[in-house]
Amino acid sequence: MNDLIRENLSYFDIYKRVFSAEKAVTPVRVPYAKGRDRYFLYYEPDNVKSDKVIVWVHGGGWNSFEPAFFDFVGQCIANAGYRFVSVGYRLSPLNKYPRQIVDVCRGYEKAVHFLNSRGIDTSKIVMTGSSAGAHLASILCYGKNVTKRLGIDTSGIIGFIGLGGPYSFSVKTGLPMRMLLDMLFPIAYDRKKGEPLFLMEKSPVPMLLIQSRHDGLINFQCAESMRQKAAELGNSCEIYEVTGKKDTHSWYTAGLFLDTRENDPTLDKFFSWIERL
Repeated sequence: MNDLIRENLSYFDIYKRVFSAEKAVTPVRVPYAKGRDRYFLYYEPDNVKSDKVIVWVHGGGWNSFEPAFFDFVGQCIANAGYRFVSVGYRLSPLNKYPRQIVDVCRGYEKAVHFLNSRGIDTSKIVMTGSSAGAHLASILCYGKNVTKRLGIDTSGIIGFIGLGGPYSFSVKTGLPMRMLLDMLFPIAYDRKKGEPLFLMEKSPVPMLLIQSRHDGLINFQCAESMRQKAAELGNSCEIYEVTGKKDTHSWYTAGLFLDTRENDPTLDKFFSWIERL
């Protein structure tokens, strides 16, 4: 069956699980600027098991969802004993790039201040993101010209995990992704200014790229191109290839957090990689 069709057919089962997911932790909602989407959610585990903090940027094609929808991600990660921050941003097509990366940077900055105000160590942050969120989070981690211009201190980031990220815009892609990019960028905008592959600079922050050859939306070559550029710069980059029945985009970029480490090898890879940092 065509991978895009498989991706579309996955939505019903994922949504059904999302709305029945257990809500053990009540997150704190913190606005970082004016606007309904410009806030982050903070999850404090009942039993903190790690001094690392996981910061997440959600996906949704840059044009949909917000941190509240991905509550199940926060529940999963908090249940594993990690403090967790989920950052929102203004959505396209009403808001054009670079507003999204500006928001992610500002949200990250405000989240660090919030954590520090609670006496929480912010020297071991693992930056993560899925799909469009992986695109934005990777720029925060490796686009030093962007963060320098915005005055963002990223020295506390010790690792990056991207799930199904569109890191390269020159890689062959299908119509759905081309339409999403057309909605994200202004007409005549130089898209290289928003491309993680082009913006990546030398960095000590290791990266794990979780990607599937049967994604349905994102070409696996995006991760391979990112790894090649990382190697040229001397950056550490590992690709984890998702296989199995749940190897389509929405399953492995978000749906995996509705499962357990024992049942989902990709989720186990996510946590085990963080544990080794």
